[in-house]
Amino acid sequence: MEEKNTFYVTTPIYYVNDNPHIGHAYTTMAADIIARFYRLLGREVYFLTGTDEHGEKLEIAAENAGLEPKEFVDNVVKKFQNLWKLLEISNDDFIRTTDTRHVEFCKKIFLKMKERGDIYKGYYEGLYCVGCESFIRKVDLVDGKCPQHDQAPKLVKEESYFFKMSKYQEPLLDFYKKNPDFISPPSKRKGIMNLLSEGLKDLSISRKSISWGIPIPGDPEHVMYVWIDALSNYISALKYGSDLYKKFWPADVHLIGKDIKWFHMVIWPTMLMSAGLPLPRKVFAHGFWNVDGVKMSKTLGNVVDPVEMVNLYGLESFRYYLFKKAQFGQDNDFSERELVDVLNTELADDLGNLVNRIIVLVQKYFKGEIHVPEERTTEEEQVETRFNIVESIIDQYKQFKFSKVLKQCWKLLRWMNKYISETEPWVIHKQGDMERLKNVLYILLEGIRIIAIFFKPVLPGTSKKILTALNLPPQDLSRATWRNKHGYKDGMTLAKKKLILFNKMEYSEKREKEMDEPKIKDAKPEITFDIFSKIDMRSAEIVSAEAFPDSSKLVKLEVECGPETRTVVAGIAKYYSLDELEGKTVIMVVNLKPRKIHGVLSEAMLLAVDVDNEPFLLVPDKAVESGFPVL
Repeated sequence: MEEKNTFYVTTPIYYVNDNPHIGHAYTTMAADIIARFYRLLGREVYFLTGTDEHGEKLEIAAENAGLEPKEFVDNVVKKFQNLWKLLEISNDDFIRTTDTRHVEFCKKIFLKMKERGDIYKGYYEGLYCVGCESFIRKVDLVDGKCPQHDQAPKLVKEESYFFKMSKYQEPLLDFYKKNPDFISPPSKRKGIMNLLSEGLKDLSISRKSISWGIPIPGDPEHVMYVWIDALSNYISALKYGSDLYKKFWPADVHLIGKDIKWFHMVIWPTMLMSAGLPLPRKVFAHGFWNVDGVKMSKTLGNVVDPVEMVNLYGLESFRYYLFKKAQFGQDNDFSERELVDVLNTELADDLGNLVNRIIVLVQKYFKGEIHVPEERTTEEEQVETRFNIVESIIDQYKQFKFSKVLKQCWKLLRWMNKYISETEPWVIHKQGDMERLKNVLYILLEGIRIIAIFFKPVLPGTSKKILTALNLPPQDLSRATWRNKHGYKDGMTLAKKKLILFNKMEYSEKREKEMDEPKIKDAKPEITFDIFSKIDMRSAEIVSAEAFPDSSKLVKLEVECGPETRTVVAGIAKYYSLDELEGKTVIMVVNLKPRKIHGVLSEAMLLAVDVDNEPFLLVPDKAVESGFPVL
């Protein structure tokens, strides 16, 4: 099947009840990387982001601020739009749920679903969390509270319109079977399937108790609930039925945080089935960010402000750190100290120093003139083979494996640094072998040109600076090949005499948060090494998490360890949400004798640090596959 020449990528629309944080920035920068990559492939790209501006929580926030809801959301939306400018996000559109085009489409899709016979009026009674703006199951509560917002939900009974979502269980499962990449990454599939095994239930899609929302057509006492209102933005932005819609829908990928995967992987496709509209090709759910091993929390004061990070360390350093840190899709741990270390070593030294050395050497020995050897030497042919990885780079980008792209680039950069040290151009110059010197410098120039194209989607500003200094026009991925005709011309000159890409910085100890020192428990009795060596600890990945209906402390986990999956019962329900656990890589003791806990046979034990009786799961500091032993 021939690939189409368009690509449509979206972020979720962000709820405007608070200032944007690193989670918003991370998703949007990831979508920006994807959009820039497909533009480099020559595709026509449509990149959408936006804001979710209706609901009870915003109605209450506006009232507390003494503002009308629209005035309140207008003020907060500007903060998101300003952040995207600061982060140089290349979105093609910004949708707001208060836009007329959005309101009109929401009414259209409601009527399409109603015409199908899939909408009916009834009464809904359940536990409603204002923070989530959704109903929550009793079994998902922790000590009677929503685990995401630490507040008790309220019991709500009211008249509501319902969507016959239960009707679409089998069609949805059939769709999954025919489209195995729809749920991505694959680690998210098992959690969805486990929930679907309980059976889809009809969905409440309207509210009477609030007024700040889109009225139901023909019944203005009801306003649309978040499902239709928020999810429809992906089509409303394209102006349903327009040439733009026909060109770009269905979306190639919805990029989301893993906490809203049910909405996008189950509710949204069933809504589209009901409305008779094509389904998106993929929904990719990424993990959460912690800070120095601790969950981000306003109470702890450890929420990472992307504006502050960019102002302190620069946009390109921030982007590089976030997407080199770990495989995209997994949970990640943010450390400002580590960001500074990466800036100094990998960006300033490995990349920045190398580029500047190459430019200075060409200026010093040839007054900035580039000499392209007429014939390839044996050495150049060997180097060309090393750089002939454009297909691998493209494949990694398509799989959203941004960290692997950067690792491949930095492997080449380190080789180039080693090549300079081994060839010693200054010695060659002293020896008067100018042909050899031309060959060496050309190899270095060509190498850095290709690498600058490879990492352009992640580091667009740095790539542009390098290519501009080399006096080269913008280069797409088709030009990332050795001696490409769009590269250097013999006799051309560099545009810069030097280029400082990154300045080294020192980490400020004063910026570390002051926190009370936890009480350290006494050490346990000494054991011999022989006893310790019998403990088999391995890397493992949590593939699904399930709450116990009658326990606020325990959670049932399915954990993949190499080729096998084990059931583990852990007392961590108060400290980790189910979504937060799914996809997390942990360390597990695998040779403990299984024992029944709360009626379930637990076949292993997760390792955690005990800080004042609060568990902090041990996780590898780099991305690893499951099943590998701990040394």
